[in-house]
Amino acid sequence: MRSTRTGLVLFGLALAAFVGYLAGPRSGLLVLIGLGFGLVLEGLRFGFAGPWRVLVTERDGRALIAQLLAIGLAALAAFPLLAAAPGELVGAHGPVGIGMILGAFVFGICMQLVLGCGSGTLVNAASGNLVGATALVTFILGSFLGTLHLDWWTGLGSLPVITLQGVFGNSGGLLVTLGGLALVGALVLSRAEPGKRRPVPRLLLAAVLLGILATLNLLVAGQPWGIVYGLGLWGAKLAEAGGADLGTSTFWSSPGHAERLTESILLDPTSLTNIGLIVGAFIAMRWRSVVSPQVGALRWQSWAAVAAAGLVLGYTARIAFGCNVGAYFSGIATGSLHGWVWFAAAFAGSALGIRLRPVLLRPSIQPPLVRAGAAR
Repeated sequence: MRSTRTGLVLFGLALAAFVGYLAGPRSGLLVLIGLGFGLVLEGLRFGFAGPWRVLVTERDGRALIAQLLAIGLAALAAFPLLAAAPGELVGAHGPVGIGMILGAFVFGICMQLVLGCGSGTLVNAASGNLVGATALVTFILGSFLGTLHLDWWTGLGSLPVITLQGVFGNSGGLLVTLGGLALVGALVLSRAEPGKRRPVPRLLLAAVLLGILATLNLLVAGQPWGIVYGLGLWGAKLAEAGGADLGTSTFWSSPGHAERLTESILLDPTSLTNIGLIVGAFIAMRWRSVVSPQVGALRWQSWAAVAAAGLVLGYTARIAFGCNVGAYFSGIATGSLHGWVWFAAAFAGSALGIRLRPVLLRPSIQPPLVRAGAAR
């Protein structure tokens, strides 16, 4: 057991060192940060979709309170850093629009169908969950397809990008953000049952570590923690390898995105942290010697529903300018109004998705055996 764990640690470090050798120290550091995200999410069983579900179904608010704490800690660092280096660091800022709101709402539905958001899908797939692995494949495809139609969705109507810093100033924006998180926390506490309100030490530790890792990501990458862009880029590269001409795409023909297409994914910050996250989650799973979950005999219609949900997850995350990480976590933490709107729309969709899941994913013989930590 000790030799296995030593090998896992060495594997993670060797991966970061190898990427650093190929693409430079910054890329190696981003893989290390991604490893940290994966270790925290899987090792401490911290997720985004699951806490929303248990608040609705079990009136358990502990994990959602931990989410809010992590966002607040990230905001405490991000606001002054963005103000100090406006030309070097950027926030996760997006416009509020019709397509964005619809995308977030539908994303919320689908993430409850596959028991995972963007980061949760990566973690579940890395941990051997076949439902998560299936959803990840179609998530990548959906993310790419979303880039092809993004200009159409934004054309339906949207506000300019609005930040709390721009409205209230840097200090005022931070206070409004922390106050908003406290208000949401109070609402969660009012909904939760007594005894299911205070996060357990594991969740508190995860919240603190995520806040630290998010800050490191901002400093090293120059941008906040995200998931969706990297997956869409992987899909675009696969499409190009298959002969697709993306020169006519509004999204991929813009200078920044076109450059990403020509470069190695080892130079894309989001891809690097995604890779690290996958490996970190795998290491955490193997560290605990968890046996890969076996899935019961799902009906073919259920597998089709999982694949379709993953496809729609990727597509709607792109048109909504992020998932639970890029829009909700990083958007709110860096002062974007769209992060708050995304949260409200996605939570409403999530409540509907919780009701739809038992209907769409009925097993033909027995329910899928999924370990307790898989609901991300």
